[in-house]
Amino acid sequence: MTSDGKLRVVQLNAGSLLEPRWDERRIEIVAWLDRLDPDVVCLQEIWEDPANPNTAGWLAEHAETDWHWRFGGLSFPPEVWPGADLLFGSAILSRWPIDHHELLPLPVDDSADDPFSRLRMELLHVRTAGVDVFSTHLAPPPAQAYHRVRQVLFIDEAIRSRVDPAATLPPILCGDFNSEPESDEMRFLTSTAVIDGRSTYYQDAWKVAGPDGPGWTQDPATNPIYAAMHLPRKRIDYVLVGDPYGRGGAGVVRSAALACHEPLTGTVASDHFGLVVDVAWPGYPGGR
Repeated sequence: MTSDGKLRVVQLNAGSLLEPRWDERRIEIVAWLDRLDPDVVCLQEIWEDPANPNTAGWLAEHAETDWHWRFGGLSFPPEVWPGADLLFGSAILSRWPIDHHELLPLPVDDSADDPFSRLRMELLHVRTAGVDVFSTHLAPPPAQAYHRVRQVLFIDEAIRSRVDPAATLPPILCGDFNSEPESDEMRFLTSTAVIDGRSTYYQDAWKVAGPDGPGWTQDPATNPIYAAMHLPRKRIDYVLVGDPYGRGGAGVVRSAALACHEPLTGTVASDHFGLVVDVAWPGYPGGR
């Protein structure tokens, strides 16, 4: 727990039951959460079905912090998974009670022939300690950049309509965007691209306050799970923080670093690396 006026945020696509060795990797994720001691955690690829407890719930139960958490998941297309009893999506953990939560399905490409291109992705919103936190996961196929553009336009509008501009902190938007920094969708979110006459601004925490280097969150050279997928290295996971202007220093990104990027218990946590970000918050409430 930070005590010097900073909100600590951790972002991780957990891979959950999609990737191998979840029984071991979940212990690794808990070890990282206990080491980093964040205030808020955003997780994607969280799984829940009648045969398996919610994978974020397991993490919350076994970590040292007394976490409050919410999950928002959607079912797979029937060609991918029969029945609607499996839910797949995001979870947000907070050390404070969660006062509001809402699951928003993102636009989907119903015209795609490949059912994996028709997966329903999500935007999960929680309000905790007066802070609006969002977790999202955009369309995975690399060729669906056109579709991710639609999704970030939807996300920006959803956040604008739900967040009080006078809130103590600007909104926090985390997730696996499946988009690299130079893409149209990420440039739109970080104010360097105009789409359909619209623009917006979030701070890319890694760009603002990360160490020198590319900040790869998927790297086959250092992540054996990702290496088995035979895909190139990418930076596709982000912590984005809204405009801090006029907030008396609140909302400025103070630091950003990789997390869950080296084994603490003998295995990597996921095919993704995570992020840990500190955001200035002079009104930090402290306590658990």
